[in-house]
Amino acid sequence: MSDDSINRKYSILLVDDERTNLVLDRVLSAEYSTLMAHSGGEALKLALENVPDIILLDVLMPDISGFDVLVKLKDNPVTMKIPVIFITSLINDEDEERSFLLGAVDYIKKPCKDTIVKARVNTHLQIVHQMRLNERLGTIDPLTDLHNRRSFNERIDLEWKRAMRDKKPISFLMTDVDNFKTYNDTYGHPQGDTLLKAVAKILSSSAKRPADMVARLGGEEFGILLPDTDEDAVLTIAENIRKNVEAAQIPTANGKTITSVTISIGAVSTVPVASDAAGVDKFIVKADEYLYEAKKAGRNRVYFKKST
Repeated sequence: MSDDSINRKYSILLVDDERTNLVLDRVLSAEYSTLMAHSGGEALKLALENVPDIILLDVLMPDISGFDVLVKLKDNPVTMKIPVIFITSLINDEDEERSFLLGAVDYIKKPCKDTIVKARVNTHLQIVHQMRLNERLGTIDPLTDLHNRRSFNERIDLEWKRAMRDKKPISFLMTDVDNFKTYNDTYGHPQGDTLLKAVAKILSSSAKRPADMVARLGGEEFGILLPDTDEDAVLTIAENIRKNVEAAQIPTANGKTITSVTISIGAVSTVPVASDAAGVDKFIVKADEYLYEAKKAGRNRVYFKKST
């Protein structure tokens, strides 16, 4: 991969409380989009908010060490796959070995040459590029460009465990396009595909945080995973989605007919507990049952029961 092909397509988070940070920023910002953090806490915040493509991380920092930062990054589903390169003045073999055991992809000792840093960064971004291509083949729905069922299953397992550990709520919306077979029969399957892509776009625009996930679970059924979202918030989000889909106008290919559609939503929210062994499976089943209740009650509605 040439430098030109990477230019401005990838972002780098530089984490260092010393002048090296500024030097690397000047070296790398001409070819990449760069963010800077001067402490471990700031690095974790920026990584979660921006999800950079690669992180250059110092070990010695004023608040928490780079090793601790890496552990926290790997423990979060949003940041766990970001490659981390340590750039540090620690030169002993034990520290280098520890960095790789914790999940770093490279270890560069200070002082370091600009050309070496750029070459190492470029190499790891090539790997990122290839991994994303491979992942896309196996985890993305080709019609809607959303995550597929396999990808959803992997993510909800991770988010469920994190919510259980942090004692935080997790919410999920199971949605289904109302009367989709009738729509297909009336306008044809190509127009049905157009409709599904339009619905997918509306759903995606409603999942705004990096941890949120929209997936096509099969046919005209979609799922929206909302970590750290409580009962009040999920009901508001679900109702906004329902209204946005209902208000959408989807023209036919010839532009002469404007079509519309509605969706039904089963919404669930909980704070997972370790004692519930089948927790995540029951959670999804409940959402499916609530979706059925929304359909049975007349469609174009959200079905949700608050906990007592």
